[in-house]
Amino acid sequence: MAENVKTRKSLWSSNEFTVGTLRYTRGALITVVFWMLWADLSLQIMENLPNIIPLQLKWLGASDRLIGFVKDSLQAILTLCYVPVIGMQSDRHRGPLGRRRPFLLFCSIPVCLFLVCLGFVEPLTRAVQAFLTPIVAVGGVAPATIGIVLITIFAAGFFFFNNYILQVYQYLIADVVPKEVMGTFVGLYRAIGAVAAFAFNRWLFGYAETHVSWIYTGGAVLYAFAFALLVWRVKEGEYPPPSRAGERPGPVKFVKQYARECYTHSFYLKIFSVALFHWASWVPFTTFVVFYATKTAGPEYAPSLGVSVAEFGRIKAWTFLPAVVIFASFGPLVDRFHALRVLLVGIVGVAVTFFAGFFWVHTPDQFLAWWIVNQAMLAVFALAYLAMFPALFPREKYGQFFSANQLYFSLGLVVAPFLCGWLMDTIKDYRYLYIWSGTCSTLAMVTAFSLYRHWKRLGGDDHYVPPGTADS
Repeated sequence: MAENVKTRKSLWSSNEFTVGTLRYTRGALITVVFWMLWADLSLQIMENLPNIIPLQLKWLGASDRLIGFVKDSLQAILTLCYVPVIGMQSDRHRGPLGRRRPFLLFCSIPVCLFLVCLGFVEPLTRAVQAFLTPIVAVGGVAPATIGIVLITIFAAGFFFFNNYILQVYQYLIADVVPKEVMGTFVGLYRAIGAVAAFAFNRWLFGYAETHVSWIYTGGAVLYAFAFALLVWRVKEGEYPPPSRAGERPGPVKFVKQYARECYTHSFYLKIFSVALFHWASWVPFTTFVVFYATKTAGPEYAPSLGVSVAEFGRIKAWTFLPAVVIFASFGPLVDRFHALRVLLVGIVGVAVTFFAGFFWVHTPDQFLAWWIVNQAMLAVFALAYLAMFPALFPREKYGQFFSANQLYFSLGLVVAPFLCGWLMDTIKDYRYLYIWSGTCSTLAMVTAFSLYRHWKRLGGDDHYVPPGTADS
């Protein structure tokens, strides 16, 4: 049962915290949070590396539709194929390392290998071309075609294993961080992510044209080291045996059970729909905004803001600093007022600022000022968004419901980036990204208000129990 505001506030004076069978003193909890955030720092740096992929593809002459497909839709397609399995597989796994850490450990190796391969696409392209030339018809295969194919293959491999990492890390948060401090943890988690994004864009993104192999390789090494320490230092609690532990349902029964539990209640569908509209807004914007700001688009497009790739990286870096402040300071507010209330404030601001950008942004200075305000509102939303899931999903099947959310909004991401790329190819003006993102954010806003009213009907602060659980 959810606790009221007064009770949640008083918990900060406690010296003991519990989550499942885990018991923490304040010092032990701080230690766990440190190692979780250390791993998150490397994870967030690594998550920024694929932002180089659109540039790599553009340099090879790829269309916006292809860029949107490789960078975003491809990952969404992979998510649709197996993310539901990740959630139930991890929820039901029992082993010496727990039910989460084995997946983090064993998937980190291929993730790092594919990152390194993305960094060495150019020499690998030459090697493949040299191999194919003697056995292919006159003229061989164009290096650009080989490069695009290799980037697609390496990106697919990276996305496949990285999906395990991203999913299971979120499950681990719910398993080792007490609910009463979840908002504060997510705030710190998001702040670390903003710091990592600032560092990457401020000091590394500008070298993508000249030192791409070093950037990818350095990120892979840091990531491998950090997650090895996480698996070693963060312990999981004891879990009860999964229901029907000896039963292995076939594919048809698995799909029916998964769909029945996750997609038959309108409350959960509203949660998933908020995510769908948000990611359909944000993901295409982050993919294509570099072409609106820089000179990398072709002459057939409407004039860009004309900044260099390095300057774009510096502009983007500064937008993360206000987010650091918001993430670090708003966490306790989420604990006190509930994630859903804070989320409503954030999504209204996000929708308004996207539409404002279309009418206001015409110079690099205006672009920077607008993006800072937009990122600040996104920070409020993003903080509450992650804290919302542990507050609303059933804990015993958290991985399953979290993956169901990923599956649901990935349906939209299969289409949204490709459709947005088609729109940019058609109108040849990247400024309309603001209209695209503003429209999708408005749909997320309307759905979020409906979700909040539904939550109040289910008991709100004092009496909410996840629908479909034994106590509901």
